[in-house]
Amino acid sequence: MNTRENACPAATDGQGTEPSDAARFTLRDDGIRAEKLREIELFVLDLDGTFYLGDRPIDGALDFVDYVRESGKRILFFTNNSSRSPEVYRKRLAGMGCPIGRDQIMTSGDVTIAYLKETYPGKTVYLVGTPALEESFRQEGIRLCGPKDLRPDIVVAGFDTTLTYEKLERACTWIREGAVFLATHLDINCPTEYGFMPDCGAICAAITLSTGAEPKYLGKPFRETVDMVLLKTGVSRERVAFVGDRLYTDVAVGVKHGAKGFLVLTGETKPEDIKNSQIKPDEVYGSLGEMKRLLCGEAPDNEP
Repeated sequence: MNTRENACPAATDGQGTEPSDAARFTLRDDGIRAEKLREIELFVLDLDGTFYLGDRPIDGALDFVDYVRESGKRILFFTNNSSRSPEVYRKRLAGMGCPIGRDQIMTSGDVTIAYLKETYPGKTVYLVGTPALEESFRQEGIRLCGPKDLRPDIVVAGFDTTLTYEKLERACTWIREGAVFLATHLDINCPTEYGFMPDCGAICAAITLSTGAEPKYLGKPFRETVDMVLLKTGVSRERVAFVGDRLYTDVAVGVKHGAKGFLVLTGETKPEDIKNSQIKPDEVYGSLGEMKRLLCGEAPDNEP
């Protein structure tokens, strides 16, 4: 186990200084932190920066999933990363030793598709997205337009790792001409094992700067995501915990909509970020590995 996840910030700086918000979270009694985990029936886990980085699961992540399953609780993976299809994520997780069914993976693309079908049935869509996202839209009957077609009713921006200038130009032009502007999620950066890469929020910022139009964002942290999770799983809101490395998406979706929001410190958010954030997690854990340790009552590595 990574010993970093068991380390707690000092209570003071040696001169009587009050502990930071991050320290107050991590200095809480382990019994209290464990009890919060035991109250949860469904853990909705983020992927990038929470379960894995790059092509490798984060230390302890597989152990957490195995323990949750063995204890009769449930796991649902939810990623705001709309650049890949759910089937790609299923295969990727299986390759890491974590086989799951289609009903155990959900993306911001899934939420966007459901929103389009309910709110704009039959409308035409220009998608700024990857071929994988395009295929997901087509499979669900969304009417996609190409760059040479007439103005679509809606422009949807996703995390497009195949982004071109033509796509940006078409999106901006059609939004100026009156197309509705939607986005699969608001994440600004996507964590990788080498750092970060621009995500959907960064793409939308460029479109907004050009057009003056702000998109309606879907995915985490918005209510449509929570509603879809509850509808698909049947679990009561107060027994659901969203777990992830970002305060403004993973944690916020829980704390803003009646579920729980647990922060893990294996990705974007650092302990010092908590103090300056308006979003306060229900609890902070070093990693999924530490969550497993607390759930099953294991002593940390530095204890006998």
